[in-house]
Amino acid sequence: MSRSRRRSPIWGVTTCSSERWDKKDWHGRFRIRERQALAAASPEALKSHLPVLERQVSNVWSMGKDGHHYHPLAEQIYWADWFAQRRGRNVHECAALKKRLLHKWMRK
Repeated sequence: MSRSRRRSPIWGVTTCSSERWDKKDWHGRFRIRERQALAAASPEALKSHLPVLERQVSNVWSMGKDGHHYHPLAEQIYWADWFAQRRGRNVHECAALKKRLLHKWMRK
């Protein structure tokens, strides 16, 4: 998807790019606990069985990305300009760096 772009300038706070493994572990723990609860319940208790709650098996604050932050376009332009001024050696290189950074931040 070379032409995909970020629809809103919101991304995770930390440097973790994905919570895939955290979610995989969480779902595994959830299924194990649910399976154990169903196996231990008597046939009469199955009618009143309540599923395991999400908060019993996971903590969203311990996952890789613990929140999201909104980065408005003006802020992105400011930081791209700041980085380009520090890294670029001439005007053309600074402009190319700024353009590349803005494009990088708005892709998925």
